[in-house]
Amino acid sequence: MASVTVRNIRKSFGSTEVVHGVDIDIEDGEFVVLVGPSGCGKSTLLRMMAGLESITSGELLIGDRVVNMVPPKERDTAMVFQNYALYPHMKVYDNMAFSLKLRKVDAAEIRERVERAAEILGLTPYLDRFPRQLSGGQRQRVAMGRAIVRKPQVFLFDEPLSNLDAKLRVQMRTEIRELHQRLDATSVYVTHDQIEAMTMADKIVVMKDGKIEQTGKPLELYDHPNNIFVAGFIGSPAMNLIEGEVASDAGNPILRVTEELSLPLPPAPSLEAGRKLIYGTRPEDLELTANGSGVEVEIAVVEPTGAETLIMSHLGKQQMLASFKERHELRPGQKIHLTPHMEKLHLFDADNGQRI
Repeated sequence: MASVTVRNIRKSFGSTEVVHGVDIDIEDGEFVVLVGPSGCGKSTLLRMMAGLESITSGELLIGDRVVNMVPPKERDTAMVFQNYALYPHMKVYDNMAFSLKLRKVDAAEIRERVERAAEILGLTPYLDRFPRQLSGGQRQRVAMGRAIVRKPQVFLFDEPLSNLDAKLRVQMRTEIRELHQRLDATSVYVTHDQIEAMTMADKIVVMKDGKIEQTGKPLELYDHPNNIFVAGFIGSPAMNLIEGEVASDAGNPILRVTEELSLPLPPAPSLEAGRKLIYGTRPEDLELTANGSGVEVEIAVVEPTGAETLIMSHLGKQQMLASFKERHELRPGQKIHLTPHMEKLHLFDADNGQRI
């Protein structure tokens, strides 16, 4: 396996720049997830790593070798696509063996590699079937098996689970992560699903508009987002981001949301009166409290999931989500009081969206 280094990489299509000077260090054996909304440049960046898109400027290194001008077949990477890209007229065995046959690998070694990959992926009973005779999850395993037999330095995954149903996606997430741990492979995985990113990654790279917003371990991004984009993107349900203005109540700092509604603030020199803030709190960091404490909100929607109950309420004209592990008798239209856990509060500047 090998490390991957992205140094100030830019990509333009004509006069339109879509990737703006990206820097990423991926260690040997690391599982890195590129995550962000559609159009943020994550798939373009992955395709540049694979050699399927040219690099306008900057350097891409696999190991110690600069590969900007190296053809895809000589980069020693293997890509797993969203649409599986299997040959429909070939059986599973031949799909997995095809790239090795092109390289004129010895037939005995081909069989050994294919059978080993099939064993790892639970595909041994299906080697004599055509792709049309397989389920979506089985086809995705074949696509991964085709990558495994090549023994590449780097695995590249381009939203491989997007075409699967919700239950199968959860199963395949676990299988891909287990496969990574078994192979100790360097892997770069692209997705727009932040749950996939949180559950699978050693390191997450959050992208927006062709730029990196933040890089770090999953819980680092969850607990310490750099800005309101990362705060709102990472986490499900999303973080509450309430707009307001710093004021004072009996000498204590508060965030004035409306004339009647306010939220508590910690004492800090930077929180001068009149400053506009965005107040971030995770739904699970709101506590249901007795009347007279916390902020009063009116419940709009109650969503019981079994493991927890999610409520959406109105705080003036803004929404506030809260989730409770305990089972409370709550109903739409009911007024309740919520108190945020101050030690888990996130504050952002309203002008630039950066964490304070």
